[in-house]
Amino acid sequence: MLRLDPRPYRGNVWRMIEGQYRPSTARIVDTNEEQRILEEILEDTKPPVPEPCRHLDWPFRSPFRYGCYPGPSRFRRAGRTPGVFYSSEHSITALIETTWGRVQTLLASPGTPWPRAAIEHTAICADINVEKSIDLMMQPLASQGNWLDPADYFECLDIADMAHTEGVEAIRYQSVRDPQGRANVAVLTCGAFAQPAPVRQETWKVLMSPSLIRAYCETLRQDHQYAVGEQALELA
Repeated sequence: MLRLDPRPYRGNVWRMIEGQYRPSTARIVDTNEEQRILEEILEDTKPPVPEPCRHLDWPFRSPFRYGCYPGPSRFRRAGRTPGVFYSSEHSITALIETTWGRVQTLLASPGTPWPRAAIEHTAICADINVEKSIDLMMQPLASQGNWLDPADYFECLDIADMAHTEGVEAIRYQSVRDPQGRANVAVLTCGAFAQPAPVRQETWKVLMSPSLIRAYCETLRQDHQYAVGEQALELA
């Protein structure tokens, strides 16, 4: 019988958002007031923010507001199901996870051209503090399920159901896309955020091709390069 044995978790985690999230609407209006009105109109077309999430900045609350999804992710079932704030303990892992999703979308659409210019991302850092979390990288849970399958999420979804039932607020697990296997954190509730807004930010730029990913962090002056593998990015 699988026992979760939840424990506290406190740490900073990272999530990537499009670097153009603010300028995107600015390009199609003439003034700041017009942009504000357009943003309000767009906001009104979205589902309401759940009450427990309304105090959070929009990048933190957005994953919890939709509640109905066409397909599953590792800890979120398809259909009407609770949202998940997917994050990573290192910003480069968050970038790898985000870039891998974009690579898969482009590979699945051969007629879509790959971007020629660098794509800008903003890495946002959240301060997470929960009393009940589970760690799938630590024993005994590490050896009690198939948590690392790159495509089959069946057992991960089952343990996510158990986590929701037992009031678990976060799941720590190994990234299968990061070649160094660093940790991801799936945040399950809005109450997990110790601060309502990001505590740090980094600016990243990514150049993509079908075989190679090049990433550069302007904030840290770091550069990284990865080959595109069949199921994950690989060190190049």
